[in-house]
Amino acid sequence: MRLTRQTNYAIRILMYCAANEGQLSRIPDIARAYSLSDLFLFKILQPLVENGFVQTVRGRNGGVRLAKPAEEINLFEVVRATEDSFAMAECFENDSAECPLVDSCGLNEALRNALGAFFEVLASYSIRDLVDARPNMRDLLGIETPEERTIAAS
Repeated sequence: MRLTRQTNYAIRILMYCAANEGQLSRIPDIARAYSLSDLFLFKILQPLVENGFVQTVRGRNGGVRLAKPAEEINLFEVVRATEDSFAMAECFENDSAECPLVDSCGLNEALRNALGAFFEVLASYSIRDLVDARPNMRDLLGIETPEERTIAAS
């Protein structure tokens, strides 16, 4: 199974916001950190807002922030919200009636078990876990502290 680019960067947006805890994160800053376009990030932001992972603040000094604590957002929830399909084979799809084994296939059962194990592992990790695994996350993403921003503006 391969996650889409949308899911990959949705998780990265959440990681950025978690690393920038207590501050609003601006889309241009996130886009710069990941070398992406603002437009692509705005597209990805929509399901994150709709599913209650982030809040947006409009206006000149607006941005995005986590809608709930990073430790309460698990990877499975994010993947489920951003992926269109989890069909690992044709027989997972609704129109698979062509196969005579569809209801009693060992492959189907094995793939369902594998997918279940994949989801179980994802559910065991939170966005906080990912951020805490790299103590220098803020530096890697180029996130300045409020103090650094004040000095830079002076």
